Amino acid sequence: MAEKKSAKNAGGGGQARGGLAQRVQPDAQLAAVVGNDPLPRSEMTKKIWDYIKSNDLQDPDNRRMINADDKLRPIFGKDQVSMFEMTRLVNQHVE
Repeated sequence: MAEKKSAKNAGGGGQARGGLAQRVQPDAQLAAVVGNDPLPRSEMTKKIWDYIKSNDLQDPDNRRMINADDKLRPIFGKDQVSMFEMTRLVNQHVE
C-alpha cells in the first residue's frame, strides 16, 4: 500500500505557501516604506517595524500606539493606530 503524502508535504519544492512565509506584493503606498519587491509577510512586518523604530514613531507614553508620518498616514488612514490594528491595515495594501 502506497504511503499518503500529508498536506504539508504535498506539492513541490518544500516552500511554505501561507501565513507569514507567503510572499506578497506591496501596493505603491506600502512600497514607499518597505520597497517594491514581493517579500514574505514576516519580512514585510520586520521592515515596517524597522521603519517605525528608526523614525521614532512609537508613542512614548503608550508604546502600543504607532504615530503615522507622511508615508504611513495613507496606509493607516489616520494619525495614530494600535500595533494590533496596524497589521489589519497593512494587509489591505498587499496583493
